[in-house]
Amino acid sequence: MKKLILIGLVLTSTRSFSQSFVQGIMERLHFGLKGGVNYSNYTNANFSTQALLGFHAGALVDFDLTKNLAIREEFLFSSQGAKVKDDVFGKENVNVYYMTVPFLLKYRTNAGIYIEAGPQVGTRIKDNIDSLKSGNFAKLLDLSAAAGIGYQSRGGFGIGFRYVAGLSSVGDFKLSNVNPNFRSSVVQASIFYIF
Repeated sequence: MKKLILIGLVLTSTRSFSQSFVQGIMERLHFGLKGGVNYSNYTNANFSTQALLGFHAGALVDFDLTKNLAIREEFLFSSQGAKVKDDVFGKENVNVYYMTVPFLLKYRTNAGIYIEAGPQVGTRIKDNIDSLKSGNFAKLLDLSAAAGIGYQSRGGFGIGFRYVAGLSSVGDFKLSNVNPNFRSSVVQASIFYIF
């Protein structure tokens, strides 16, 4: 009988602990939606480019470490690229579509203003250059560093501005007159809502 009472107490305390642990985690997690515009270009290219207007949209997750410090992870569909002045690829606008995942450390003041910084990984989904016979236009992975600033209201609505600097080269092709070691440069303006 003593063993049954002991097992019952252990199971009850374990259940209470696990419920409070899960509840504590869930109180720190915040989910949301995000969308906005991209203004992207290529740096270190040996061909002439101009910035191209694109977009990004997706979901985000904030995990509060403290009252003012959080980790933000986003899952965004992002349109990037550049306007190419030279007739290098047979198209004026080079569009590359990525699924980007920024992983950012975010510090928010009590007034709602925040700063954020961290790495970003992008996976190429598609590009609009199909005339290359020596590979894809863009590599499968795009590694970047991101930093931004913004405002988030107590109600969950927010606006943000971010700069994403490419760390890895974009090109995955071999052309005699084009060096594929150029990098992405993206300025983003976003609106978001956290539930």
